[in-house]
Amino acid sequence: MFFSSLRRLQIGLIVASLAFCLPVQAAYARSRVSEIVVDASTGTVLFSQAPDAARRPASLTKLMTLYLAFEALADGRLRPSDPLPISRRAARQPATHLGIAAGGRITVGKALDAIAAISSNDLAVAVAERIASSEPKFARMMTAKARQLGMRNTRFANASGLTSAGNVTTASDMAKLSRAIVRRFPRQYARFSRRTIQWRSHRIRNHNHLLGRVAGVDGIKTGYTSDAGYNLAASAMRRGRRIVVVVLGETSVSARDARVANLIELGFTGTRSKARRIRRR
Repeated sequence: MFFSSLRRLQIGLIVASLAFCLPVQAAYARSRVSEIVVDASTGTVLFSQAPDAARRPASLTKLMTLYLAFEALADGRLRPSDPLPISRRAARQPATHLGIAAGGRITVGKALDAIAAISSNDLAVAVAERIASSEPKFARMMTAKARQLGMRNTRFANASGLTSAGNVTTASDMAKLSRAIVRRFPRQYARFSRRTIQWRSHRIRNHNHLLGRVAGVDGIKTGYTSDAGYNLAASAMRRGRRIVVVVLGETSVSARDARVANLIELGFTGTRSKARRIRRR
């Protein structure tokens, strides 16, 4: 009996010790939804819940990929008409992607539209390789830029946001990045507003369902991976005032969209609207 009790105690201690060594993903899965509403002009936080909780960014990662691409356009290292080659690494990226074969090409401008609107993983890698020669090197540039923008709790391991232990962010940091894009690159920001993009014979709808469905919403980016949950950074302008809303870690597309829609109302009016489902047409 004594040895049986001792054995149970030993097992309990082992289990308890392992709890401190669980992968980061487990801690992320248990944490609640993170959300923040920010005045885009002043940076004033209008509302927040767990804004600094560690989260997986999923495809919100591509906001930084695009930020660095917009910088390259601004200083002449890239032009919208430049051909963008698709490497084997880029072509192997899983959906969402355009599915261009290795050795194929697309213009930089069309690639940036596809990344902004439909979160194309293959083109995110192609852009990273074009700017930095390799995706790992580009990821280091992304993290360095995050520090420059005051994103203290963010690091990036890839250009797409596909699941990696090296990708981590917070709602607060993603709000800073969204504001930076809106403020520094107003012309490029228009890429996030396009409700559809044309690729060959296909017209593909923007993944941001709030465009055209919630007053004033004109960008910015959705994201999902199994360990991140459903993420959305959105920006809206009403009566000359712009706000940024970020929600990370929702359990479904409809729950995420309804939460963001309500937070937008909260940001503009100080009250939440009745929760509603935002349906794709």
